[in-house]
Amino acid sequence: MSYVIEGRTGPWELVIGLEVHAQVVSEAKLFSGASATYGGAPNSKVSLVDAAFPGMLPVINQACVAQAVRTGLGLDAHVNLVSRFDRKNYFYADLPAGYQISQFTHPIIGAGRIEIELGDGSRREIGVTRLHLEQDAGKSLHDQNPTRSYIDLNRAGVGLMEIVSEPDMRSPEEAGAYVRKLRTILRYLGTCDGNMEEGSMRADVNVSVRKHGEPFRTRCEIKNVNSIRFVTQAVEIEARRQIEVWESGGTVDQETRLFDPQRGETRSMRSKEDAHDYRYFPDPDLLPLVLDEDWVAGLKAELPELPDAKRARFVSQYGIPPYDAAVLVAEQATADFYEVVATGRDARLASNWVIGELFAGLNRTGRTILDSPVTAANLGGLLDLMADGTINGRIAKDVFEVMVETGDAPADIVERKGLRQVVDTGAIDAAIEAVLVTHADKLAEYRSGKDKLFGFFVGQVMKGMGGKGNPALVNEALQRRLAT
Repeated sequence: MSYVIEGRTGPWELVIGLEVHAQVVSEAKLFSGASATYGGAPNSKVSLVDAAFPGMLPVINQACVAQAVRTGLGLDAHVNLVSRFDRKNYFYADLPAGYQISQFTHPIIGAGRIEIELGDGSRREIGVTRLHLEQDAGKSLHDQNPTRSYIDLNRAGVGLMEIVSEPDMRSPEEAGAYVRKLRTILRYLGTCDGNMEEGSMRADVNVSVRKHGEPFRTRCEIKNVNSIRFVTQAVEIEARRQIEVWESGGTVDQETRLFDPQRGETRSMRSKEDAHDYRYFPDPDLLPLVLDEDWVAGLKAELPELPDAKRARFVSQYGIPPYDAAVLVAEQATADFYEVVATGRDARLASNWVIGELFAGLNRTGRTILDSPVTAANLGGLLDLMADGTINGRIAKDVFEVMVETGDAPADIVERKGLRQVVDTGAIDAAIEAVLVTHADKLAEYRSGKDKLFGFFVGQVMKGMGGKGNPALVNEALQRRLAT
């Protein structure tokens, strides 16, 4: 059954569309040579173009254009060989020119699609309406002085890709899955770093509700939501607010709202503007952007393997379950790590160790795969020590804990701590005899028909050997001894 919210008058369906602003990975800004990197002292990365000094003319950054085209290709979208920049006119203190250079009627990228996967394993295709390039505004700081607001223009002019979805999502989970998948694609492509906490990727969330079978009702836009968790929360909270308004006999006004996660509410910011309010017109300082078809084809040929294709390959090449493959390809660094571990080894075992022990160790130490103390080569080496019988699975987990703490190679840890698996049958037989003498009462119970005690004896023998006995040899020797 599709997701609905039950109101006093019955079920309501959600209609969700997202406008994601993704900062282009580029050394320079969209129309100037000033640095586009994050951070720095306020107003230390501002050119005369960014500050809108009279007579300064914008010059398009080809690297930003290439990043937009790569993104469009990664979204299976249509690349428009001819596009145009427009001026979007509005006044705000951190917008020195009084207009934003954007694309309105002729964007660089047209219709595309993103496939999402939900918690129950079902998959849905979400339409992408368009992607257009635009410049970011500066930043207003209202908490630096009790009577003044400060302006930092470091971000002014930084290239943004605005990726607009169709209103195809119908639940908070779908909205979260869409942002998560889009972020993954952008990071694979290297066109946006996806760091939502730094503001380099943020979402405007459009929400409306309706009764089943109705046309769309009025939507509200929740601005600048900067985490996937907040996207899902904002959808749910705003939908419930609108349902309350409709069921109380009121009318939802089209407006821009702010999400307050601390209070768990959305608040009105301003009435929603329509396109004519911005007085769009072609930017007279910029010629139409004309792309060479061969240049676009060259960019397409250089695209990396994207998440969906990599996931399918992991399933077919390594024989791992689709769920495991989806977890491993969610971040490119994790996928690369796994491939090093899996190559030439038991790929399923490699998947279990990466998703299980490695992820747990990283979570416990507050690290990521990028700064993991356990390298892919060392984790592969640990699996090799198990495969050749040097250590067993129980000892391997102890060795892994030391690897997480020290970053040392597994073979060094095994030698230093004397953890080699005991395969000496004489030592194993001696350990078995010691256990049977100590637990003569259990032996009598076993011989009386309590076969389940076999596992108890195995455990005691392994304990007596410090976990270093070869499990297969211990089982074989114990079966032979108990049969006499």
